[in-house]
Amino acid sequence: MDGSSVFMIEQNLLPFEFKIHEAKTYKDTCHAIRTMIVRGAGAIGAAAGFAMAQAFIENHPDGRCEIESTRPTAQTLFYAVKRVFDKAINSKYPKRAAFEEALAIANEDAQHCRLIGEHGEKLIKDGMNIETHCNAGWLAFVDWGSALSPVYAAARKGKNVFVYADETRPRGQGARLTAWELLNEGIPHKIIPDNAGAHLMSKGKIDIIIVGADRIAANGDTGNKIGTLEKAICAKEYGIPFYIAAPTSTIDKDCPTGKDIPIEERSDKEVLYQTGRDKEGTMREVLVCNPGSNAGNPAFDVTPAKYITGIITEKGIVKPENL
Repeated sequence: MDGSSVFMIEQNLLPFEFKIHEAKTYKDTCHAIRTMIVRGAGAIGAAAGFAMAQAFIENHPDGRCEIESTRPTAQTLFYAVKRVFDKAINSKYPKRAAFEEALAIANEDAQHCRLIGEHGEKLIKDGMNIETHCNAGWLAFVDWGSALSPVYAAARKGKNVFVYADETRPRGQGARLTAWELLNEGIPHKIIPDNAGAHLMSKGKIDIIIVGADRIAANGDTGNKIGTLEKAICAKEYGIPFYIAAPTSTIDKDCPTGKDIPIEERSDKEVLYQTGRDKEGTMREVLVCNPGSNAGNPAFDVTPAKYITGIITEKGIVKPENL
């Protein structure tokens, strides 16, 4: 246990710049989670686990409340914080125990995502067109990802696949992160506007939809990035299989239904402004909406279990009603 810094990819700079961010204290890691330097269910959970370990190392176990307040919807965050806290508080050597438990959570996340890929790959036939929403690849987890893990596994088995990546407004995770991952993996893909999915489904151009999850209720209702519900409804209309891919740590057994999933409301600045690189290569923030108008920015929506074909976990694929 050399030092207490947590290192993560600075996702706000992607795909234009690759940079490693160092969070030296638990408050730094909280800031990274809150500002989406690190994002994605598994990555948030792992970062939160390490933040809890940092808090113990800094003799501030009461930092738990601050860590848990960073992103209210992501269940894996609460799961990781509780595991690390409980392990440390009941140990003779809390600092060491906290660090080891946080590391165990991170390693489990990578292993579980690999298994999700093995199970989900069987759903993907050669030549399939796959649509996904937001980013649930290896950037969003410690490795492999959830929704993209089956895609990567299928490609490694030699299957020809094509991915339609929803741009995912307002933060553009699909256009900026999923597309960046797919390009690095050598997987053919196309970025599409969020509102183009139904059109492509109606033309028979989508064979299967796989998305991730930030929290799954006990009845199978699923909270995920805003816009997921629309895709699920359209998939149901056109008879397209709609799958959730997520490790079991995402399941909140204390959350009876989707109505009980808290929905994070983020700053309207994310809607009103966009950040990108100009022709000279300089990163700029630009106002893209009517000056003086306000915006609403719910970060997640809830897809009822009735729209979900199955949930791909590290333990296998299960129907929502059998969760």
